[in-house]
Amino acid sequence: MAVPSLQDGIDKAGSPIGLLWQPNAEPWTPEVVDREYVGWRQEQAAWHEGVALLNLSHHMYDMWIEGPDATRVLAEYGANNFEKFAIGQAKQYVPVTRDGKIVTDGILARHAENKYLLSGVPASQHWVQYHAEKAGYDVDFETDASSAFRPGGGDPRLFRYQVQGPLALELIGKAFGGPLPETKFFHSTPVTLDGRAFEALRHGMAGQAGYEFIGPWEHAAYVHEAFLKAGEPLGLVQVGALAYTTPSVESGWIPSPVPGIYGDPELAEYRAWLPLFGIEGKRPLNGSYFSEDIADYYVSPYELGHGKLIHFGHDFHGRDALLKAKDEPRRTKVTLVFDADDVRRVVGGGEDPGFVLTYARHRVETSAGLVGTTMQTASIDPVGTVLAQTLIDSAHAEPGTEVTVVWGEHPGLGTDPEADLGFPRIRATVQVSPFDRHARTEYRRG
Repeated sequence: MAVPSLQDGIDKAGSPIGLLWQPNAEPWTPEVVDREYVGWRQEQAAWHEGVALLNLSHHMYDMWIEGPDATRVLAEYGANNFEKFAIGQAKQYVPVTRDGKIVTDGILARHAENKYLLSGVPASQHWVQYHAEKAGYDVDFETDASSAFRPGGGDPRLFRYQVQGPLALELIGKAFGGPLPETKFFHSTPVTLDGRAFEALRHGMAGQAGYEFIGPWEHAAYVHEAFLKAGEPLGLVQVGALAYTTPSVESGWIPSPVPGIYGDPELAEYRAWLPLFGIEGKRPLNGSYFSEDIADYYVSPYELGHGKLIHFGHDFHGRDALLKAKDEPRRTKVTLVFDADDVRRVVGGGEDPGFVLTYARHRVETSAGLVGTTMQTASIDPVGTVLAQTLIDSAHAEPGTEVTVVWGEHPGLGTDPEADLGFPRIRATVQVSPFDRHARTEYRRG
């Protein structure tokens, strides 16, 4: 029996929106890792005030890309600068459609001249592999799915642990018997712990100092225990799945934007190649903002803040569209700071609402009407309220601008997208993105 494709799912549902729209969809959280260890509030505080340990081993897809044409295919289908891409360096990979809309980003690490590891949401991996196979490029792909989707179950090939927070470097010094070699942001350095070799990627979350340690799964338990032991006198806190989802709201990264692949007739073959039961067919849409046109949910890399990553010194798929869009009006990425009293009233029924997390596209309005949509919304306990990464019309993006967020779930097809459904409003104030000062001003120095 043939595995249904994404196109099969769209055809059966009648439209991309018919397939993807799911009111009150449960928000994604990482699999396998405990939801909380000491409580999401304390876990959020740890990377602000102390030191936190995060386990990223289970929820990311990994794809190894190797062969004489590896660099060629990545450069032809990604907007990044491959002329300046050192071995041992990582970049946020930016693939776009011919219309200049993001497919989704991913973390691309260069391991050798023609060997890369692309990690994260698998939409970018699908995009690269499909085009490489279709064009007959001389390149091989090897994939390790996330633990929830790994065929036959079993362990990941790699462990990934982040050590983050103001005391991160002190913990790392204790674990390794001294400081690590000076390493540029988003570059790796080889490290050894009691004879076990792996890599340390200079990387932070929510603007905090830290590293991401990546290595063979056979060393996972030993390395994890070594960090726990070294961190105990420093008050190390393990971060669970709930708190893990929230640093992006402070650091300005918008996870899993809608891939711009659903309507273009030229991508019908691609949609027929993609399985229905993958990220492109099963990542739901919901919220108070509803449109019957899937293109209204597409975003450009400029809107996501990826403009500095785009390199026009080479030819790549979607280059002309990005050149055209470079100076066109577009939405601005901002942080909305929700009124805490309104959050308690609307979300918590007058009480503490507890942990709030949603990827819903909620309407953002002023007296002028619709001006933007939220992209990810979460409780940030150190801030004392809920924040939302939001795309908003540039005319309303000035910090301090007051807006309202429509908090509700549009039922979808069959109801007027502009119908007043009586949803409550939450007052919010526009602030900059990234919201975290360190992430905004010092994150990538060095």
